Amino acid sequence: MNQLRQTDSEIAELLALEAQRQTMVLRMIPSENYTSSAVMQATGSCLTNKYSEGYAHRRYYQGQELIDKVEDIAVARARKLFGAEHANVQPYSGSPANMAAYLALVKPGDRVLGMDLAAGGHLTHGAKVSFSGKFYQVRHYGLNPDTQRVDYDQVRRMAKEFQPKMIFTGASSYPRILDFAIFRQIADEVGAFLVADISHISGLCVSGDHPHPLPHADVVTTTTHKLLRGPRGGMILCRASLGPAVDKAVFPGVQGGPHNHITAAIAVALKEADSPEFKEYCHQVVRNAKALAQGLREGGFKLVTGGTDNHLVLMDVTPLGQTGKTLAQTLEKAGIVSNYNKIPFDTRPAEDPSGVRLGTPALTTRGMREGEMARIAQLIATVAREADQPSTLERVRREVIEMCGAFPAPGISVSVVKLFELIIYTKNQLVILKTPRSCRPPVQKFEPEGVKHFRTRSRPLQLNQLKLL
Repeated sequence: MNQLRQTDSEIAELLALEAQRQTMVLRMIPSENYTSSAVMQATGSCLTNKYSEGYAHRRYYQGQELIDKVEDIAVARARKLFGAEHANVQPYSGSPANMAAYLALVKPGDRVLGMDLAAGGHLTHGAKVSFSGKFYQVRHYGLNPDTQRVDYDQVRRMAKEFQPKMIFTGASSYPRILDFAIFRQIADEVGAFLVADISHISGLCVSGDHPHPLPHADVVTTTTHKLLRGPRGGMILCRASLGPAVDKAVFPGVQGGPHNHITAAIAVALKEADSPEFKEYCHQVVRNAKALAQGLREGGFKLVTGGTDNHLVLMDVTPLGQTGKTLAQTLEKAGIVSNYNKIPFDTRPAEDPSGVRLGTPALTTRGMREGEMARIAQLIATVAREADQPSTLERVRREVIEMCGAFPAPGISVSVVKLFELIIYTKNQLVILKTPRSCRPPVQKFEPEGVKHFRTRSRPLQLNQLKLL
């Protein structure tokens, strides 16, 4: 990052601090992960210089020979990995991919049946604040209040009554298996298209840890930056007969030119995912999630559905006398990063809901296993019980640092990390590292509010050597 420091020391400083934050906290947001160095290199490549409106071999600009080869490779790998007849790798992310699915299959004002946001669905599945809830007539199915699982009988009743033209399945905070075959049956009974958003579980569908949406779904959408460990992008998979409509919906319907550097990085991630090692990684993600759930139950936490079948756990923190936002913020002080989340039948607002969502993809990428999950569950319970005790938060933070040192973050060069100076958090600040003055060009001092600095030894530190002073 020497060139970046010379050009823009302020941004360079923030990137370095963020790299250090990612190495020194337990990242447990289910939608986050670590990419490989290869994926990062492709993302930061010279392909960002090239504009390529259109599709491979059908561009509106010259100089596309190599770009076309990159996109061809990405498309071929996506089709192979997912067993799809057609693939589009140009969506900028998951929401644009879903928007393109709407544009390809239905018209504004048509009826759509989707999963309620509080039940675990996504904004683009028909939430009122989203384009999907503004441009289409949407009704939402939910969960059985006793089991907190998808009520397929309710879905069938609603579909027959509402007669939607499209049914959306998939979730962002649902910890159980989705039965795509039943959704297909329901869609056929009412003559509706079936769209499966597998952004959260795409890797599990590849590894066999979750049922595959194909051939049940007409269209499948996914992000590439969650379990697939790719760049921030999206893909659409579909039947060959729907390929032209999907492609036209992405471009020119929703987007302009693709991000070629992201397309290259998606291709790299898909190659990495097409391996026995990736399948074993996904198996371990699920094993870790189950171990985490067991540890949380033993710690007295109430879990939505009582456990998990996939990569995430959703806690109902109401019995603790706390809100999800309060607990998530307290956990972050101790170095455990989660997100507050609505739970089924939640009476609290989305800005301060009753749940906390936890996931295992990023920790599994770091090499953590069931033993670490059990210990992390204990740490979460400790923080929840003693949230008002600064000494407890500091003690947990120390252990988190040691755990992170034992499991280095992939894709983040140690050379970025080892030259930093340790900073201990006070009040609401996390432990971060800061470059000594001798290792950086003269810049305006960057000092987060409420942080106390302690200088370490002048020689480089390895990750597993970092300790609080």
